[in-house]
Amino acid sequence: MVSNAHQGTTSSALTRLNVNAARLLGIPAAGYAHLPGLAPEHLNDDLCRPPTLTSIRIAELATVHAPWTEVARVMTQQSDIGSLGVWDYLFTSAPTPLEGMRDASAYLATVADTGTETARISEDGDQVTISHLNEADLAHEAACAVRACALGLFHRRLGEAAQRTLVPVRVALAAEAPARHDALIELYGTRTIEFEAPVSSITFRTTDLNAPSPHAQPGLSSVLRRHAEQTLATAVPLRNWLDLFRAALTSLHDGGSLTLPAAAGRMAISTRTLQRRLDEHGTTWSNEVETVRREHITRLLHGTDLSIDAIAARSDYADARALRRAVQRWYSTTPAALRRTGRPHGGARTGQGGGPAEPGTGTRG
Repeated sequence: MVSNAHQGTTSSALTRLNVNAARLLGIPAAGYAHLPGLAPEHLNDDLCRPPTLTSIRIAELATVHAPWTEVARVMTQQSDIGSLGVWDYLFTSAPTPLEGMRDASAYLATVADTGTETARISEDGDQVTISHLNEADLAHEAACAVRACALGLFHRRLGEAAQRTLVPVRVALAAEAPARHDALIELYGTRTIEFEAPVSSITFRTTDLNAPSPHAQPGLSSVLRRHAEQTLATAVPLRNWLDLFRAALTSLHDGGSLTLPAAAGRMAISTRTLQRRLDEHGTTWSNEVETVRREHITRLLHGTDLSIDAIAARSDYADARALRRAVQRWYSTTPAALRRTGRPHGGARTGQGGGPAEPGTGTRG
């Protein structure tokens, strides 16, 4: 269900949450705007997954400017329902809040880096405990804020699923006791907060989490689980320079301006430097362009009823015959056969991008 392909990244929605919190806390944008994945075309694209290190750095900056308790409170309180995409609605669409929490835990990768974050649910008679473990390499204060915020998000979404205020039985935080608890009491709605726990967790009464959710609709949970899987399948991880370049290239292709100067401008470097960087990563401009077009054509063949002529026109190929030659080279089959089977036999993206461009395709740049 969830592969390692997303590890080392978080959703752009979660990154936006960090950026919004930084702004509300008065942190100068100059301290983080240059970080990977924060260019508007990446941050505002829900398909992109910025590096986890970007969110880590913002959290560390935030806890320099404000107590970690306040950072956790601000992040949680400005995360309205829907701000984290399908993950939010997994909570509210399930038959009960507990079932929603199970779905959200199973699809944590839609928002977080599951290489460093884990959510676990344990039931013990009349109580349910939800534990959160974060093993990212964060500064101590930032780690405290992230752990407290995660429990705050679980608490808020479960309350939204139940459509009423849920008071935890207890909250345990893997953090030292702060000088003031006010922000945490406001965050969790209880004074029963323990510190220096081995793992951060929040505990509720089983009856609270097993009560029917008012907005549950039969069958909606399964639809949203499929949507979560599709979200992960189409996500674009941005771990390094080449990932960022490929995301920019896809954006330029979709916008109809797939040229070398346009790509260099998007990456804020010269065309010569762009070609040198691609060479350093074991690929070339023509290989990367062909890969983008191959992925675009494959999506059109599988996801639309467009004719081969129409797909060729939308993909900068001179005609349907040129497109057929390209598909034959990539997958050793025809466009019609590829559409019928629904699964290509080759052409996965590699550092080499898929070979030289087809002559006569009308390649720009």
